[in-house]
Amino acid sequence: MAQSSDAVSSHPLTVETTTTQKNRSTGTLTCPPPELPTLPFDVLPEILCRLPVKLLVQLRCLCKFFNSLISDPKFAKKHLQLSTKRHHLMVTSKNNLGELVHHDSPIPSLFSTSTVITQTQLYPPTNLTNGHKFMLVRCYCDGIFCCVVLNGVSFFLWNPSIRKFKLLPPLENSRGHVFQISFGYDHFIDDYKVIGVSSENEVSVYTLGTDYWTRIKDIPYSDPIYGNGVFVSGTVNWLACDDSCILSLDLEKESYQQLFLPDFENENDSLILSVLRDCLCVFATIDRILNVWIMKEYGNRESWTKLYSVPNMQDRGLDAYEDLEPYTVSYISEDDQLLVGFFHFQSRIRKLVVYDSKTDTLNIPEFQNNYEPEYSNVYIESLISP
Repeated sequence: MAQSSDAVSSHPLTVETTTTQKNRSTGTLTCPPPELPTLPFDVLPEILCRLPVKLLVQLRCLCKFFNSLISDPKFAKKHLQLSTKRHHLMVTSKNNLGELVHHDSPIPSLFSTSTVITQTQLYPPTNLTNGHKFMLVRCYCDGIFCCVVLNGVSFFLWNPSIRKFKLLPPLENSRGHVFQISFGYDHFIDDYKVIGVSSENEVSVYTLGTDYWTRIKDIPYSDPIYGNGVFVSGTVNWLACDDSCILSLDLEKESYQQLFLPDFENENDSLILSVLRDCLCVFATIDRILNVWIMKEYGNRESWTKLYSVPNMQDRGLDAYEDLEPYTVSYISEDDQLLVGFFHFQSRIRKLVVYDSKTDTLNIPEFQNNYEPEYSNVYIESLISP
């Protein structure tokens, strides 16, 4: 006779009776182990989407159900939404052979002064480069990096968290060579786009999932734009070469607009466009002091706010590094500590430094390897497949 769903005690009672009789023959009395509780089916995805990517990749090998669930693009998007605090630092350096190497560290470890920062080496898909060395372009979105081979011809997308990549089709029919690559997400079509800008200000767009590039309206400037595009709020943004404004490309409408820069109090030695806390920001250097401006409401000129002023090394007693100047900020922690890039413009030496804005102090973290950083990127780990 089949057991009904509400006959909870019938099976455990049978087990207990059998076990008790057997143990009485030996003169001992024990109880059977309790049955493990069963999780409701719909709770499992809610638990798994809160786990780190590294563990989820391992769980995919456990059973077909986990593999199917974790490989689902909808699950990857939900996991991304809950991963906003899982930041990592990728540092690109040159080893003793002059080869580019890439190391990864969790962001929280950078703000601990008691230990040497552990690094994990990352291995990009070198089989795509045909023997050429490659470098990472400073554009990334949702854990995916857009990379360029040093021959300046081949481009590919790479997610180091899941070790997946995609080679992009060749970009042809351009009057000038492509020298700027940007990458962002188009909410309207729910897909990613790569933006290539040639030296003649021609603009081509590649949409993930297609096998071709499309031409859109050229950059509305006679001079080239400056720096790689910065993705924020559904737009890609560049500095005009004369530092007069910011040029914004709406990825959905594929149209341009101009944004005003902050009202700087003094003449600035240099400007760098970036993104911090999901907001557009500008790093303005004057007299070897780095001012960090952030646009709290995208497109609203009145929302520009100067958040921090980062001092140079000599002003804080670090005379051994007095020639290094702050030029960029990669990350701001919740307790207002900044990960700052310092640079010596003659020797080309770079250092990553932690600036505590509350105590107004600088600290140079010690990394596991002693390679000088060429550049660094802060990204969020994700399951998004390029």
